[in-house]
Amino acid sequence: MLAFPLTGAADDIGIGAAVGAVTAVLVGLCILDGLIGTRPAQLVLERRHPPVLEVGREATVTWVVRSDAHRRLRVRVADQLAPSLHAGARQFDVALAAGDAVRLSTRIRPTRRGRFELDAITVRIEGRLGLGARQRAVPMMTVLRIHPAYPSRDEAEIRIRRARILEVGMRSARGLGGGTEFEQLREYGPDDEFRRIDWTATARAGKPIVRTYRAERNQSVIVVLDNGRIMAGQVDGVPRVEHAMDAAMMLTSVSTRLGDRCGLVAFDRRVRAVVPPGRHSDQVGRVSEALYRLEPELAESDYTGAFAEVVARYRRRAMLVVLTDLNEQAVADSVLPALPLVTRTHLVVVAAVQDPQVLAWASSRPADPEEAYRQVAAVQALADRQRTTVRLRAMGATVVDAAPGRLGVEVTDAYLLAKSTGRL
Repeated sequence: MLAFPLTGAADDIGIGAAVGAVTAVLVGLCILDGLIGTRPAQLVLERRHPPVLEVGREATVTWVVRSDAHRRLRVRVADQLAPSLHAGARQFDVALAAGDAVRLSTRIRPTRRGRFELDAITVRIEGRLGLGARQRAVPMMTVLRIHPAYPSRDEAEIRIRRARILEVGMRSARGLGGGTEFEQLREYGPDDEFRRIDWTATARAGKPIVRTYRAERNQSVIVVLDNGRIMAGQVDGVPRVEHAMDAAMMLTSVSTRLGDRCGLVAFDRRVRAVVPPGRHSDQVGRVSEALYRLEPELAESDYTGAFAEVVARYRRRAMLVVLTDLNEQAVADSVLPALPLVTRTHLVVVAAVQDPQVLAWASSRPADPEEAYRQVAAVQALADRQRTTVRLRAMGATVVDAAPGRLGVEVTDAYLLAKSTGRL
């Protein structure tokens, strides 16, 4: 038998052992570098941001990082900001001198409502040699509440400024003697209406005396917001419920500024939120606070239960503004059977937002069979919507069917008209 020396294999084993030893030493150095002098407790962290922000509005999130270490630190700071907040940056690399503090910030522009709990900040501190690092999630709970967008804010201010025609206390309007609520007797003037003369007071005073009126105040307006399945569909790129929330806030702003009380009932299968009628200066904020966490329930809404709740809570005559959709089947199955519960006592307005895409399809010139079928379906949908409007009006409700961006304006105009004519 012949035997050959295994010198090549022995050399390979020796090289492997050397590489393993060097690797172990390097890994050990990295671990040691990461452990020595890199405790996250050496950093003091703080997060600052507004507690409440509106969808589409920009704000600043600020982090303050202070070092209590006795050496220069290289730090990476990362925060858990949800993608829908659209933060300009979520992490930062910063060098901190001993005892130094830095302020970091980024802009956010949220695109979704809701409650965002920011519960931790992740920090990573590099070792002295730059070979290793220690990372830790530092608990830090702050809450950012994103309220619904309110694009009709400017229109609300316009309606309030024009309210002099409704006799809400402006001198120019009171002088004309409009409105429905008696205010005072005064001497007849050239701009007064002849029918306003109080003949008893005129005989007693020996000169023409007129009655002056102002628009009634301290009336109640209740927004009844459907949060069910039909409100989840999008119109003009935005869920129907978002259009309804904008209308609710505009109506609340105008009615409370004009001396009336406005409240909210939001519901789907059950009542989800209630804001008692009030005319506080922050009533819009209360309504917005009640709405910001609502997401449409993908089930049919219980109108009978919601209207029964309204009748039980508000026995005095009020204006009920029902924000929903004019889908024929949904209205026939849910709204119409329940409507008599409220029309006997309250002035009811049913309001919805139109879909401009359906209007465009109905008026288009089809170029192929598919487009022709779509046009027929759109025309049928508009006809169904018109029939629904007629049926609601026949039961005593006022119907508002507004284009996107106009729902709040037209609902508020319906309120102003009812107020000026004394129907409220």
